[in-house]
Amino acid sequence: MSDGAVLHVKGRVLAGPDDVRDELWVVGGRVSYDRPAGARDITTVTGWALPGLVDAHCHVGLDAHGPVDAETAEKQALTDREAGTLLIRDAGSPSDTRWIDERDDLPKIIRAGRHIARTRRYIRNYAWEIEPDDLVAYVAQEARRGDGWVKLVGDWIDRDLGDLAPCWPREAVEAAIAEAHRHGARVTAHCFAENSLRDLVEAGIDCIEHATGLTEDLIPLFAERGVAIVPTLVNIATFPRLADGGEQKFPRWSAHMRRLHERRYDTVRAAYDAGIPVFVGTDAGGSLAHGLVAEEVAELVTAGIPPVAALSATSWGARAWLGRPGLEEGAPADLVVYEADPRADVRVLAGPRRVVLNGRVVE
Repeated sequence: MSDGAVLHVKGRVLAGPDDVRDELWVVGGRVSYDRPAGARDITTVTGWALPGLVDAHCHVGLDAHGPVDAETAEKQALTDREAGTLLIRDAGSPSDTRWIDERDDLPKIIRAGRHIARTRRYIRNYAWEIEPDDLVAYVAQEARRGDGWVKLVGDWIDRDLGDLAPCWPREAVEAAIAEAHRHGARVTAHCFAENSLRDLVEAGIDCIEHATGLTEDLIPLFAERGVAIVPTLVNIATFPRLADGGEQKFPRWSAHMRRLHERRYDTVRAAYDAGIPVFVGTDAGGSLAHGLVAEEVAELVTAGIPPVAALSATSWGARAWLGRPGLEEGAPADLVVYEADPRADVRVLAGPRRVVLNGRVVE
C-alpha cells in the first residue's frame, strides 16, 4: 500500500464483545468509521476483524540460555506477529529491545525491564540476582527502564528445602512495591507455589504470573484487591516433564509441581468465577516457542472460561488493562482479520486471514 492508500475492512468488525460494526476504514494508519472523501486507492479486506491480539506474558530477546542477538529477537517478534499478536507485555528480558520501537512492522512492546530474583534462585542468565537489602534499589532502576511494569521472581525452588519457597521477606516486598508505585510502575511476580502469594498481594502487587498456587482461601483476597492473573497454561503444561526431570534429586518439589499441574484448570476457573481479572500470556521466549497465543486462549476455554471472556483476555479487555487502545476511532490500526467469528469458536484464532499493523497489511 502506498502512503496515500486507504484500507477498507468489510464484514464484521468486533470493536467490542457486543459492539459489532459492518466496516472500518484505515486512513493514515489510523482507524476511522467514516468513509474518507475522495478516496481512490482502496484495498479491501473482508472477514471478522479483532483488535491486534495481546500476549501479556512474553519474552522477546530471551531463550532458554539467556539473552539472544537482535536477529533472533526479530524472528521471535515476527513469529508473534504472524500469529496475530500485535501487543506484547514483555515480562522480563535481559536484552535491550528498544530498537523494535523504531520498526513499524513489528509488534508493540510494553517492557517490565529485567527480572529481579534472589541470588541463585532463578534460571541462570535471566535476572538481576540480588539480596533483599538491594531489592528497593533494583526495583527503582527497572521501573525507570521499563514501560510501566516491574517483574519480580516471587518464588523458586529452595534447594535446601527441596521445594518451592518464597524468595523475599514480607517487609522487603512491601518496600519494593511501594517504590515501584512511587515511580508510576505496576508490579508483577512469577509465582508457582501457594506460600508467596498472601505477602505479595497484601503488599500491594498488581498482578501474579502463573498463579498455580492460588487456593480457595486466597481467591477472595485477590478479588478484593483486584489483582490480575496471567495463567500461562501452555507453560504449565510442561510441569509433568519438569517434575520427571527433578524426581531423583528433588522428589518433594516434583510432587508439588505435579499437584499444581493437576489442578490448573480448576484454579483458573475458580479465579474467573470469583471475578479475578484473567489475561492471556504464553511465557514464550524461555523454553517455549513464540506464536502460541491461540493455543493459550483455547486452554482458557478448556479451563471453563466462556469463549467471549477468553477472547477478551487477549483483545478488548487485555488492551484496556494495559492502557492501549483497541479499534476506537482514531486509534492506530492494529487488527487481525479472520474467516469466521472467533466469539463462536476461539480456534479460529489459529488461522489469521490478514494481519494489519500500523495500518499496513503485513501478513
